Amino acid sequence: MPNSDLTHGIFLDRDSIDRGDLDVDPLIGTLPQWTVLDTAQAREGTAAHIRGADVVVSNKVVLDADTLAQATQLRLVCVAATGTNNVDLEAAAAQGVAVTNVRGYATPAVAQHVFALILALTTRLVDYREAVLAGRWHAADTFCLLDFPIRELAGLTLGIVGYGDLGRGVARIGEAFGMETAVAQRPGGEPRPGRVPLDELVERADVLSLHCPLTPETRGLIGARELARMKPDAVLINTARGGLVDEQALADALRAGRLGGAGVDVIAEEPPRRGSPLLEPGIPNLIVTPHTAWATRQARQRVIDEVAANIRAFVRGEKRNRVC
Repeated sequence: MPNSDLTHGIFLDRDSIDRGDLDVDPLIGTLPQWTVLDTAQAREGTAAHIRGADVVVSNKVVLDADTLAQATQLRLVCVAATGTNNVDLEAAAAQGVAVTNVRGYATPAVAQHVFALILALTTRLVDYREAVLAGRWHAADTFCLLDFPIRELAGLTLGIVGYGDLGRGVARIGEAFGMETAVAQRPGGEPRPGRVPLDELVERADVLSLHCPLTPETRGLIGARELARMKPDAVLINTARGGLVDEQALADALRAGRLGGAGVDVIAEEPPRRGSPLLEPGIPNLIVTPHTAWATRQARQRVIDEVAANIRAFVRGEKRNRVC
């Protein structure tokens, strides 16, 4: 049934996606009236902001059961991301509110960021750059520095946890480098042909890259036990969700030299107002980036375009990217 009576939409946290470099006309054109807020504005009284809205767009602003209950006019929540852990889906469904997400928009961006981290760690790029800036090349006896071991990706095993669009995109690039891909069985799922149990994968992988959602089954997926089973020169990459990895266990493993390196684009609390074990000084072979793997201009524009397409489909009475 069409939903052509929708009139008012509110975008809660535009500044988390658009810094003035995107075309938001496709979104604004979906409904007669829009309210656009920045994150700081939206977090001050979210319930009051959305009370009269038919459609709410949120990237990371939390819409819990109490907040949703006060939005009696609400018909559609559009999460401007793939992960929907900021929305109480059970409460939305009970209230008759549809929820959509955006899928596949950031695959090229995330895949290239994953390999930026992998290459920086396996070539010891940061270490060599710091050595040059410290004058160690100037004082070298030979024409080059060989202070840090460099590894070729060809022939290494790339372990992937989460084999959706992102996992497949990373696998394709790995194959171009001559890596062998091994894919984990879905955590908590049934065994499937060609998939490897996680315990086996963490032992085999030279590079382990995480691309699964954060769920009760995957929270703390990589902890002290899994890190202890990894090769001492293996590299861990997490561009998915911070809660997948025990941050203290990872920091401890790196400090003790029990892991070759880690590239992390996500941590448990973002922004890290209370800090994180991974942001403490002196952790070797660790690169932390501020949740920017997805953030190319092209990917951010696709988010806007896909949210607009989700709203137009809902207005027509069609189901598109529905999660509940």
